[in-house]
Amino acid sequence: MRIRRVCAAVTATALAFTGACSATNPGSTGNSAGVLNVGMPNGPQTENNNPFLNSSASSSLGYRRLLFEPLAMVNEVKVTDQPKPWLATKFTWSENFHKLSLTIRDGVTWSDGKPLTAEDVAYTFELLKKNPGLNIEGVPYQDISFSGSEVTVGFPKSQFVNQKKILEQFVVPKHQWSTFSNPSTETLKEPVGSGPYTLKSFTPQTVTLSIRDKYWQELPKVKELRYTSYSDNNAQTNALATGAAEWSFTFIPNYQAAYTSKDPKNHKLWFPPVLGVHGLWFNTKAKPWDDPALRRAANMVVNRDDIFMQGEAGYFYPKVDNITGIPTPAGESFIAPQFKGKLVTVDVEGAKKALTEAGYTFDGTTLKGKDGAPVTITLTVPSGWSDYVTDLEIIKDNFAKIGINATVNLQNADAWTKALDTGDFGAAMHWTNNGLTLYDIYQSIMDGALYKPIGTPGVNGNYGRYENSAATKALDDFANAPDESVRNAALHELQKIFVQDMPVIITSAANGGGQYSTKNWVGWPSEQDQYAPVQPTLENALDIVLKLRPAS
Repeated sequence: MRIRRVCAAVTATALAFTGACSATNPGSTGNSAGVLNVGMPNGPQTENNNPFLNSSASSSLGYRRLLFEPLAMVNEVKVTDQPKPWLATKFTWSENFHKLSLTIRDGVTWSDGKPLTAEDVAYTFELLKKNPGLNIEGVPYQDISFSGSEVTVGFPKSQFVNQKKILEQFVVPKHQWSTFSNPSTETLKEPVGSGPYTLKSFTPQTVTLSIRDKYWQELPKVKELRYTSYSDNNAQTNALATGAAEWSFTFIPNYQAAYTSKDPKNHKLWFPPVLGVHGLWFNTKAKPWDDPALRRAANMVVNRDDIFMQGEAGYFYPKVDNITGIPTPAGESFIAPQFKGKLVTVDVEGAKKALTEAGYTFDGTTLKGKDGAPVTITLTVPSGWSDYVTDLEIIKDNFAKIGINATVNLQNADAWTKALDTGDFGAAMHWTNNGLTLYDIYQSIMDGALYKPIGTPGVNGNYGRYENSAATKALDDFANAPDESVRNAALHELQKIFVQDMPVIITSAANGGGQYSTKNWVGWPSEQDQYAPVQPTLENALDIVLKLRPAS
């Protein structure tokens, strides 16, 4: 799963839209009416409630999580916790994760009153199997059957690394979805789900959910959810500061002045790290950056403290400074013995020494490659992503200390996406997938199975076009390992390869965070009660809403 970024651009049009959003979502409703106001800085939405599509409004704003329910609830903040049974009361893996057996909960009904059955679960898996456009995680479903309340799913290879993706899969009703001629393009104007809410109304600015009369668990205290889509981060921050929004996930550069100080008692934020990372991805096919020695030296001068405190405002994406790129404390137990406690600190002189030993020279303050040409690089970033822009300006200054001439190229998000998709870039800030193990991080960066030549689009990971047969084999060994010892050996090999080749300078951990207010509602996840990540677009949003209680 990817924890997606949000944009931070401001335009005159955006400011005009801000006012419209605020007018439709006043903060005065509070829990006196049982309302929870959720906001996201994603701009005007098109009516599309297809929960399988990340581009739909229901995914962008996160309300699909309140309409459709998963088989199990997974807590990425505490990866060692067992998944919480949800629509499935029991789930058992066998044959080295080639087979999954599920027992489906009795007494669950769809919002139209019809019962949810094992047939609906089997149908959902068949839907993913037959429609690649819906199966965005690429899980290779094979043999699917059901009998009574039992569902059995077979796979052509071990799904150890995909357990989270499969167990958190939401279920859709066969009696509705079987009527759609093309589920991959279905906009689903009238969603039927098993969650405690139904869609009440939709506008490009605000989507409202209302509570059902009956639900298989205790009905939530929140009677209505209003999802407002603000124009950008600034508009979303203003809504949080004024109380118009009570829950969000947005980047606030100066969060104390702009947000928490407006109501110190109630305005809260929590941004726990998860097993995913952000960093500077090199195009490893671009000279001279195809040389691991140059990439290792560049890694030695990046100031991660400045990136965290300035670019990420001291909270948003936590610092990652282990040489392996593994975020801690979430990934501490996975670090190989030889790399435990081995931190990256700024070492300009050490980097210069390593470069000269590798055949590079200095002409005054300019670093020259083995071919005698000055070493240059273009760092590419969308213009509105303010934290990434600052991160790259810091890296640009860091690189200058070892004679590398770096420039920051600001693009619109579409051009940036296309550049990474086709390999038309020198280096760019980006993120990895995240999961319950380190597989997703290293696979995103180093899997040869994801490799596509420069100019070939359709890349889903390995944006740096990194090729290393040993890394690809280690990833395959990890995914198909018969036991934990083989997985550990493969993981240690991946760390060794990463440290040696440094295809990405990892600077920061992904987070499962968000901002929330305790003025009207209490029971939120926090550092003291880490029962779920607090980002409102993740599957755990349903678990959170069910735990909320009126503040008074």
